[in-house]
This record gives sequence, C-alpha cells and structure tokens, in this order.
Amino acid sequence: MKTGPVAALLGLLLLVLTACSGSSEAGERGGEGETPAGAESVDIAIAPGDGATDVATSGALEVTAEHGTLTEVTVTDAEGAAVPGELSGDGTSWRPGEHLANGTDYTVTATGENAGGEEQTRSAAFTTTAADATFTSNWNIADGATVGAGMVLSMTFDTPIEDMAAVRDAVRISAEPHVDVRGHWFGNQRLDFRPEEYWAAGTEVTVSFRVRGVEGAPGVYGTLYEDVTFTVGRSQVTTVDAAAMTMEVVRDGESLRTIPVTTGAPGTPTWNGKMVITEKHEETRMDGSTVGFGGEYDIPDVPHAMRLSTSGTFIHGNYWASGSTFGSENVSHGCVGLQDTQGANDSSTPGSWFYENSMIGDVVEVINSDDDVIAPDNGINGWNMAWAEWGAGQ
Repeated sequence: MKTGPVAALLGLLLLVLTACSGSSEAGERGGEGETPAGAESVDIAIAPGDGATDVATSGALEVTAEHGTLTEVTVTDAEGAAVPGELSGDGTSWRPGEHLANGTDYTVTATGENAGGEEQTRSAAFTTTAADATFTSNWNIADGATVGAGMVLSMTFDTPIEDMAAVRDAVRISAEPHVDVRGHWFGNQRLDFRPEEYWAAGTEVTVSFRVRGVEGAPGVYGTLYEDVTFTVGRSQVTTVDAAAMTMEVVRDGESLRTIPVTTGAPGTPTWNGKMVITEKHEETRMDGSTVGFGGEYDIPDVPHAMRLSTSGTFIHGNYWASGSTFGSENVSHGCVGLQDTQGANDSSTPGSWFYENSMIGDVVEVINSDDDVIAPDNGINGWNMAWAEWGAGQ
C-alpha cells in the first residue's frame, strides 16, 4: 500500500518528462525543415558554364539570379584585371560593360541573396576564343594634349571594318562640361568624332578606347584598350576673306588682330569652308609636284607653316612675294599667305605672330573664295558636314 502512490507519482513524472522531450525534438525538427514563405534559396546561374572554351568576346557572358538578387559580381582575367559590368534594375542579371579580350582566361564569382537575407556564392572559369587576325587602330590626339576648339578625334584602321557600329560604339567619349559627341565613318577605315558645335573653351575630354575584342570583320578582332584625355585650351577662329584679302583672328569672342593676306590665284583658288590646323612647322619644304602642280614651285624653307588639309592647303609665311602683295593681290596655289621673312627668325612679322598665337585644333575659315567648300574628310574638317548627316545610318 505504501508503494502504490510512489509508483503512481513516478509514472506521472516520467510521462510528463517524456511528453516534454517529445515536444522539444519535434520543434527542432520543424525549425530545420521550414523556409519562410517567398524566401527560397537564391539560384545563381553563370553563362558560359564552368570550363567553357572558345567563348565569344561579346554576348556570351551573363550572370542571373532566381528567387533573389545579385549583390556582387566580379570577373577577372589571369592578371587580376577586372571587367566592368552593369547590374539590371531589378538586380537579377549582370552583363559586362565591354568586350572581353581574345584568348584569355576569365574567372567569375557571383554572390546573391534571397528575401530572407540568405547568401549564396557561385564561381566559374572559361576561356575566350582566339583571334584569327587582328586590326590596329591609330588616332590623332596625344594623351594630355591641349588643343583648340575645332579639334576632331580621327581614328584610322589598317583593315576594312565591316561591323562599323560595333567599332564606333566601342569608343566612348565623355566631356566636362557635358556635350553630345558622335562618330562618323568616312569609308570603312576612318572614323571621326566631334560635337555639334566647336568645343567650349576649358572642356575636359576623356576618350576610352574599348576596341579590344571587337570583331570588326569576320575573325578579325581589335586590340586597342586605352584611355586618353585632352583639354580644349581656348576657342580661336580665324576668318579669311579671300575677296577682301584679310583675315581676322578672334579668340574667346575677342578680336585680336586683322592681317592682310594673299590667297589662291584665279586659276588655283583656296577652298572655302572651316579648316582645322593639324600640323605646325617652323620651316618646311613645299614641292608643287607632291600636290599636282608639277614643277611650278619647290620652296625648301617655307616659314611658319600650318597644315589645313590633307591635299596640301597650308596657312604660312611668305617671304618671296613683295610686301605690297598682301591685302591687294591673290597669287598663291591655294594656300593662305602672310608676310614673313626667310629663316623664320623675325618675330615682328605677321607670319611669325600668327604662328606663335596658333595651336593644333584652332579653326581657319575661308569665305568668299571662288571655289567649293572643302570636303569634310580632307583633313579633319568634318565641321563642314551638317549635324543631321553626321553619323547618320551607322
């Protein structure tokens, strides 16, 4: 009789303990197996797949996320150089912002998270296709240069380009203050860039050449990957009036000087139009046979010469004509001549003054000449093409 209540009490305690233990285990099992609604694990996919080879330099690389968003994507080559990219607005996809290099190993690491903040990381490695052939690119502005307001960026290529839009879009130009800059193809091996109007004085320009990996023609890829900057130092426009035989130099809106000149003779008039100074030579040889004038002239020491066109138009000093010629008679073979002295050593002459007060990229505009407007690709003279036509259809 004494053991009955004790046994009953022990049995009750055992039942309670067993029940408590059972509830605890069930709760732990339930915590491990449940996922909050809408918080499935993020699923990250990398294309191309890990170990892929012969991958295209454009259009093949993409990282996507399902059931969550991407928080970080890094793509690096074997040297650790990163490939910039852009995340979609909803955070579910990432694509590179430029072409990849040919024949290069890349590693992709992507991290994402679901709605509950749970992170996942995926990685992959791949190799891009090798180039069957490459094309080279050259341009006309030195890194760090200070230029005039008429400067045009001109690129040339050593092989014909078929995908002209892809090559054009791989050249990215930004300016401070901002201005819209567009490219225009002259044929299939020359690409020029300019804004609608002359650059504003003081503009800082950055050019990012991202032609590397661009397939310009089937199997032929670009190699250029470089950044250059230049500054627009001032706005100087010189207007040459061939009829009045004078030229006015205007800098940043202020008239500096009006100078008597001689321009093209009646049989060899000077081009009309806006021309940009592309070269400066304190002295240079001018041989008529190199520009279609046979043996009509060959002057070994032309002073203070500045090139305005590919076809041979210069604005330069002239020591062989009499002083009375300037402002009264047009006698040249198409160049603009200013009074000067032989030897380019007299700083008081108009030719010397203009040379010292000019820079690459300054504009010389000829008006009232008995000739056509110069072609926009004869030199870097694209200012003679209407903005609506510049870049149209490419």
